[in-house]
Amino acid sequence: MIKVLIVDDSAVVRKVLTDELSKYDGIEIVGTAVDPYAARDKIVKLKPDVITLDLEMPKMDGLSFLAKLMKFYPMPVIVVSSVAPENSENALRALDLGAVDVISKPGGSYSTVDISQSLARSIRIAASARIKAHPDKSSSSPKKPQIYDFRFETTNRVIAIGASTGGTKAIEVVLSDMPAISPGTLIVQHMPEKFTTTFAGRLNEICQMEVREAKDNDHVVPGVALLAPGNYHMVLNRNGGNYSVKIKEGPRVHYQRPAVDVLFHSVAKSAGSNAIGVLLTGMGADGATGLLKMKQNGSFTMAQDEKTCVVFGMPKEAIKLGAAAKVVPLQDVSRTIINALQKKERIGGLP
Repeated sequence: MIKVLIVDDSAVVRKVLTDELSKYDGIEIVGTAVDPYAARDKIVKLKPDVITLDLEMPKMDGLSFLAKLMKFYPMPVIVVSSVAPENSENALRALDLGAVDVISKPGGSYSTVDISQSLARSIRIAASARIKAHPDKSSSSPKKPQIYDFRFETTNRVIAIGASTGGTKAIEVVLSDMPAISPGTLIVQHMPEKFTTTFAGRLNEICQMEVREAKDNDHVVPGVALLAPGNYHMVLNRNGGNYSVKIKEGPRVHYQRPAVDVLFHSVAKSAGSNAIGVLLTGMGADGATGLLKMKQNGSFTMAQDEKTCVVFGMPKEAIKLGAAAKVVPLQDVSRTIINALQKKERIGGLP
């Protein structure tokens, strides 16, 4: 049984989440707290396995509480936040501080049932997530990107990256080490609608490549990374020697939209041996069959190793299928991509 503590200043939200989550097998709501000070006492007393945390609360805001918690008492935390644009930066900051996931609060176009299903699934994954002490680095200087001295053909090459839980930091590590002349790069990160715009903007500030949220019919060109917008799938199309993306709705795949598998299958079809596929940390199995299809079509493929994943679900499923030609720690992903572009790695993983 997974013991959950709900921390939110709204009595309505506390009741709704308690009632809805209590319907799921294996989840027990052991308590609720109206603010971080009450939460602190109940964590000590109730010893929950997972906390759901609001960011806007009295006495102490959720981010300040999260920073202290991850420094002194690290444990799985899921942020349950409004999808308002002004809250997206705070949500990303929460992920930086070590939150496992961000779920949209009930309201607007998001039904209580939809949110409870997503939250219950996230709670189950969070309970087994790899959580480490996470000191607040808000005052530290941003990482200086590595500068590589090499040449490779980029015009017809495409890099496809997929991630979920823990992926915001993993993607930042990978992209910040990629040179400005890198091939056109496509990214799917499981993230609520409206948060992806902020995430792309943050990446653009720290990466040598240009990073932006993808729009329908955007061209895929060297030096630009396109991030799938929240709540929309992204697929790669090819017209002659040119690549572009299609942003579309459609059913969720592996409970996700955007889904990594949707992107990877399209890349396998449109780019084949001109593509590199990268599957990073994340819950579930999204991306595994797509990565296998890429490998079968001649793409070079890799998956993040277990030790450096927050959640090893997605890479693990890909490895089990034989979809990953290489399994590498996060810090080596960008160098492995570069080696593949320089043909130091065999396309398709063939010896």
